[in-house]
Amino acid sequence: MKVLWDDKIVDRNEVEIDMEDRGYQLGDGLYEVIRAYNGTFFTADEHIDRLFTGAKKIDLVLPFTKNELKERLYKLMRENEIETGNIYFQVTRGIAIPRDHSYPDPTKVPAVFTASTTKVPRDQAKMDRGISVITLPDMRWLHCDIKSISLLGNVMAKHEAHKVGAEEAIQHREGIVTEGASTNMWMVKDGVIYTHPDGNLVLPGITKIVLLDVARKAGIPVKEEAFTLEQLKNADEVFSSSTTIEAMPIIEIDGVKVNDGKRGPVVKQLQDLYVKAVEDVCGEVR
Repeated sequence: MKVLWDDKIVDRNEVEIDMEDRGYQLGDGLYEVIRAYNGTFFTADEHIDRLFTGAKKIDLVLPFTKNELKERLYKLMRENEIETGNIYFQVTRGIAIPRDHSYPDPTKVPAVFTASTTKVPRDQAKMDRGISVITLPDMRWLHCDIKSISLLGNVMAKHEAHKVGAEEAIQHREGIVTEGASTNMWMVKDGVIYTHPDGNLVLPGITKIVLLDVARKAGIPVKEEAFTLEQLKNADEVFSSSTTIEAMPIIEIDGVKVNDGKRGPVVKQLQDLYVKAVEDVCGEVR
């Protein structure tokens, strides 16, 4: 398996990450995941734009331009013969010695970039069936709009879900639903779709942007409006979204079925609309 390490495509076992790397020691870095269908990236520009936006927010100097980064990611994907799968890439603030919380001078400490690919087929059966989730207080920091590699809060929430056999944790702040441990959250009530507005409490999801766009174009009412746990548990339909799972029905929350415990018609319509958007860019989805 080949990986991208700074500006080189090398065998994975050739990569050496220094123990003083700020990503390793301080979680000082950013990441993105792009999905490929039929060997073509979907929403690559949007993911790369979000990386650059996050870098600006934390004063991180990136080693490539947007076009240079996109070219290198495509080259890696072709090298590994990825048809349907994911490309993960991250950048840290580099190797600074001695260890110091303050940002180092970027002219003296260059960023460290890595990227890897994974072949991951679509799990259509799961998207038809749906998943179970739990709810938890959102204990993370207040810059969730930055896609930071510092994910311990998210990891802890996901672990709590897995301990009870659930697949995701819906997080809330004082009863207001924010997002999942690794997904954006949605509910449907009386034919209207609701999702938390973008801001510092939620990640501006790329799949979320696509779903909002296709829903509005299809004439489905959408409100980017916060909702409560109580409203969530009384919703007609609930679903989560991310690059890797597209639109995933949620059929059980905290052990209680959502409606009849099956994927609802609005979620099914959104899934079909999303696939159509993918196919317009990447060809037939299988």
